[in-house]
Amino acid sequence: MKRAALLLLTLVLATTVAAPSLATPDCKKDKDGICPMYYSPVICDHGKIYSNPCFARLDCAENCLPYFEPL
Repeated sequence: MKRAALLLLTLVLATTVAAPSLATPDCKKDKDGICPMYYSPVICDHGKIYSNPCFARLDCAENCLPYFEPL
């Protein structure tokens, strides 16, 4: 039983280390970018909410959708 658990742990760790990154390699965060100051919130893959799509793009966020807070 211990041997099976050790083998499973080894496989999980090897897969985690070898897995490719989900981040877009071409995107570099733009800390000096300029965006308009209007409120049209979006929520992106990693769960972060941005005030508008422009700020999401500056942060290299992907697959963003409009976000409407419940009243």
